[in-house]
Amino acid sequence: MSRTFVDNRLRFHIGDIRDKETLKQACEEVDYVFHPAALKHVSVCEEQPYEALKTNIIGTQNVIEAAIENRVKRVIYISTDKAANPANFYGMTKAIGEKLIVYANLLRSETRFVCVRGGNVLGTEGSIIRLFMNQIRQKRKVYIMDMRMTRFFLTLQDSVRLLFKASEESLGGEIFVMTMPMCRISDLAEVLMEALGTEVGMIETGIRPGEKRHEILLTAYESKNTVIYDSEYLVILPDLNIPGLREHYGKYPKVAFDSFCSSEKLMTKAEIRDMLVRGGFIS
Repeated sequence: MSRTFVDNRLRFHIGDIRDKETLKQACEEVDYVFHPAALKHVSVCEEQPYEALKTNIIGTQNVIEAAIENRVKRVIYISTDKAANPANFYGMTKAIGEKLIVYANLLRSETRFVCVRGGNVLGTEGSIIRLFMNQIRQKRKVYIMDMRMTRFFLTLQDSVRLLFKASEESLGGEIFVMTMPMCRISDLAEVLMEALGTEVGMIETGIRPGEKRHEILLTAYESKNTVIYDSEYLVILPDLNIPGLREHYGKYPKVAFDSFCSSEKLMTKAEIRDMLVRGGFIS
């Protein structure tokens, strides 16, 4: 990274989010902290729950304390749709992380804390896109847990826009949610086959422990405190009494639905292809 990003304003630290002292050093003279660090794979967190707890929960508390000690202006915590009504250990750790971040706004510090909740970012480490492309090219088969399975997807560019939106416009204590497109996983596999010019068989393997057939972006309980910020974003307000927060969002309309499920309004194959082109995966 230091060779790729040559800029006198940048400095690079080797460390571990579990090491509070290292985090304190990394946060010195920093205005904004973006916190995406996590064990994020559902199967890994199911098999190694104590490791997930130490990284995703204790690590998040370390970020909070390091930011407060260094008087960081704002911390942006990157959460996941799996934190909404979690069915697996990963989702539970991210839901607790959200609670910690929201509550941190009551700690009488200069630092403001905000969450962003997204879906599956295309092309990240372990991404289903890379997995499917490798399976198509090398194994000549695609393995899918359930042909009916759906997920929320966003490109890396969309996820960066979400972070900047929350960085610039949040007050602290709210959860910014991007209204992402929904996709059937089997449709995604078929579009990739068409793009690679290779048609292979799809094998249904069964849903793994902790996985859902469909994801939701917010729960029925959260929807009571959720407003429509604009055409792309929702904002979930906490139950905590954070000064000025509800007054600020009082002018925005409340959502008229109880949940936001990935099985609704699925993308067509043409829309999936367009998303993959924008993400730089196919041409």
